[in-house]
Amino acid sequence: MNRIEIVDGAGFSCAEGDTLLRAGLRAGLGLPYECNAGGCGTCKVELIEGAVESRWPEAPGLSDRDRRKGRVLACQSLPTGDCRLRLRLDPACIPEIRPERRKARLTGMADITRDIREFRFAAEGPARFRPGQYAMLSLPDGTERAYSLSNIANADGASHFQIRRVPDGRMTERLFDAAPTEIMLDGPYGLAHLQPGARDVVCIAGGSGLAPMVSIARGIAADPADARRVHFFHGGRTSADLPGEGWARTLTGLGDRLAYHAAVSDESVPGLAQGFVHEVLAAWMGDRFDNYDYYCAGPPPMIQALETLLVATKGLPAGRVRFDRFF
Repeated sequence: MNRIEIVDGAGFSCAEGDTLLRAGLRAGLGLPYECNAGGCGTCKVELIEGAVESRWPEAPGLSDRDRRKGRVLACQSLPTGDCRLRLRLDPACIPEIRPERRKARLTGMADITRDIREFRFAAEGPARFRPGQYAMLSLPDGTERAYSLSNIANADGASHFQIRRVPDGRMTERLFDAAPTEIMLDGPYGLAHLQPGARDVVCIAGGSGLAPMVSIARGIAADPADARRVHFFHGGRTSADLPGEGWARTLTGLGDRLAYHAAVSDESVPGLAQGFVHEVLAAWMGDRFDNYDYYCAGPPPMIQALETLLVATKGLPAGRVRFDRFF
């Protein structure tokens, strides 16, 4: 067990094999982060004393300038001894539910689209997380990846993930071709989870960003006191990438309280809007942007376009727009 001290802040213990980020979150500290996978750079810290081993030395979240200044990515850094860090803790990042590692067994699978499949796992004890959060999945050979949960918290220990098959993807090839009977789950993580509110909600999903948006819609449906309606925008390249309105209404449990808006970018299909999902959103919304709260999940270019539209152009406060970028 290594001791990690933060300049002008609290310290925490880091178990062998754990990263600086996850150990800090397990201790209940507000370490800034987003993707937990080395892509975004949000979790950069300055290493003042000690040494770390990087799980991904070439991670794009760290620039050459960062490396020269002694910065490391907390999500990729395994301490090799006691360390001292400089970082600014953020109260908004304090985990409501502290992440933990648990073994889980495969209980079922179901295809959602031509390349998205739902994998269902169950662990001992209740599954505790907020709608829209994610977990790290580890295979027996150590391969690990972050995936968003598509269900909601439950007493049965069930965790469901709607995962898109990536060609030659080290993780998805194993999951789709021969899913292991047992995996390790580490979570929950993520700050783009469902918040209470009075405004109706807009969920915007691109590709496998479907999973956290389904979880958020399910979270609204499961709360008897939550009367909000959901406008569900789902973008794909072709109609084969989209499961359809009936599926979405049934799966989320919202019924007529959910309006499904499909967008395809690479083909023309009668009854489907053509264009990128942020363009379809803008055309439908008109001058009503301020009437809703927004949750968005998908690849970085889609999230960048939505951030430009909703925050920079329409001037919505950052607290009303939550982004989950899939790196």
